[in-house]
Amino acid sequence: MPRMSESLHARIERYYATVPLLFSDAEEFGPLRLFVRKEPGAPYYGGPGHAQPVGAAAGRVTGADVARVRARQRELGVPEAFEWLAEAAPDLRERIEAAGLTVAERPLMILDPQRPMEPRPLPDGVTIRAVDADDPALPAVLALPRLAFAPGSTGGAEALSAVAGELLADGTVAAVRPTLTAGHKRLLAAFAPDGVPLAAGHYHPAGGTTEIGGVGTLPTARRQGLAAAVTAALVTDAREHGVTTVFLAYAQDSVARIYARLGFRPAGLTLLIADQPARS
Repeated sequence: MPRMSESLHARIERYYATVPLLFSDAEEFGPLRLFVRKEPGAPYYGGPGHAQPVGAAAGRVTGADVARVRARQRELGVPEAFEWLAEAAPDLRERIEAAGLTVAERPLMILDPQRPMEPRPLPDGVTIRAVDADDPALPAVLALPRLAFAPGSTGGAEALSAVAGELLADGTVAAVRPTLTAGHKRLLAAFAPDGVPLAAGHYHPAGGTTEIGGVGTLPTARRQGLAAAVTAALVTDAREHGVTTVFLAYAQDSVARIYARLGFRPAGLTLLIADQPARS
């Protein structure tokens, strides 16, 4: 796999260090930085309470540093999650695994800024649009990933409606609305003629860079090219909002093939995530 250029590496590393601060505060633990939610339940990039190595100090993380962060995460009641670019801290994986956490690999893919992105074909009657804070479809769109990524899920419109009700009741929808209003999160979805969301995805723009994530399809609407169509629409929307560097991470080769057909190529760098679900 080709190595990522130094300039691209710097942009993505800066992105990972910047975006969480839109939604959280940072606490410093020597060479590690822990992101802490500003408000309970507020969603933000990277997951709740994750930690990452800091700049030039990344190569000096010790087991004691990891232990201090984990203790603080337990105090906060959040998962003991760490996320970093592999090349930024080559020895950190060993420290994390020695602490008893499982490390998962998330290869990155990048899109050439000069590559055009044409709209993908959609089934008859299906449309794609952005979903804002006041959109009545917001609860159902936010519920969609719960079904899309649930192992063995076969849910359709009825199950989607039930999960949407849960997200309204537990405050998730209310927590997302300010994020959308501020422009920190862009959410797009493909809708059936009857208004049921069939696929969705999002991105968080910062400094001309963004990572596309959360692209999922309602189980009953799969194999219609909707994930590819939503991804293409997210790229176009991001570029229209001033983003020039678009990348993403994947967990399965089958998903990587979809992105490759859209023009994404391996970035040559692995994103490692411990004790934390993949964003996409």
